[in-house]
Amino acid sequence: MTSGRHPYLDHPSPLAFAHRGGAADGRENTAAAFRRAAGAGYRYFETDVHTTSDGRLVAFHDATLDRVTDSRGRIADLPWSEVSRARVAGSEPLALFEELLEEFPEARWNVDLKAGSALVPLVELIRRTDAWDRVCVGSFSETRVARAHRLAGPRLATSYGVRGVLGLRLRSYGIPAALRVGAVCAQVPETQNGIRVVDRAFVRTAHARGLQVHVWTVNEPERMAALLDLGVDGIMTDHIEALRTVLSERGAWS
Repeated sequence: MTSGRHPYLDHPSPLAFAHRGGAADGRENTAAAFRRAAGAGYRYFETDVHTTSDGRLVAFHDATLDRVTDSRGRIADLPWSEVSRARVAGSEPLALFEELLEEFPEARWNVDLKAGSALVPLVELIRRTDAWDRVCVGSFSETRVARAHRLAGPRLATSYGVRGVLGLRLRSYGIPAALRVGAVCAQVPETQNGIRVVDRAFVRTAHARGLQVHVWTVNEPERMAALLDLGVDGIMTDHIEALRTVLSERGAWS
């Protein structure tokens, strides 16, 4: 059981996360996307981080530039001077995560560690900018996020990786399973490989341990409403207007 709520979660739930800033318009993880989300009233943003060959921490989802930019190559193999010339959707530059922290001082960030090389630079950035209350670190790799927690200590908010989510799911079935101490939330898909992850038992089990449940990536209003009815504490979406409308209609937009 966690002891008290981490300051990162000090906001009325359900939390509305702009996934990659609101990826539906094609400008994912750019400053322009996050500006649009901030203008729509979002306070919680989701992003991803990689490091360049010279150690700069870039807010970007893929390991390569190929899918969403006009450039090519693995970010880890390129210096920032080259990565910075790439454009998303033909016009938007990539952003350094440090720049985003500075531009949006009121925002809270859910950061997916996409590469092991990004772990130490991210923790060092959070420490240097005193952003402990503003960042929650997650990863599919439980080993990676557990290492971040060990490096940073209890001031760093972390979510469960895949292994932690599996343990929580097993516990919701009444099956004993080990769980890492120190996580503040479980961030999960609604289903995985055709198997339902989020149901009342899962939410109830998470809440019994003092954990919030944040579900990604939910873009259909009817799914948003169904998950909110289950009692989830946050939703990540590409369609920021749709989620705002659903929450507003329920009197839950804040």
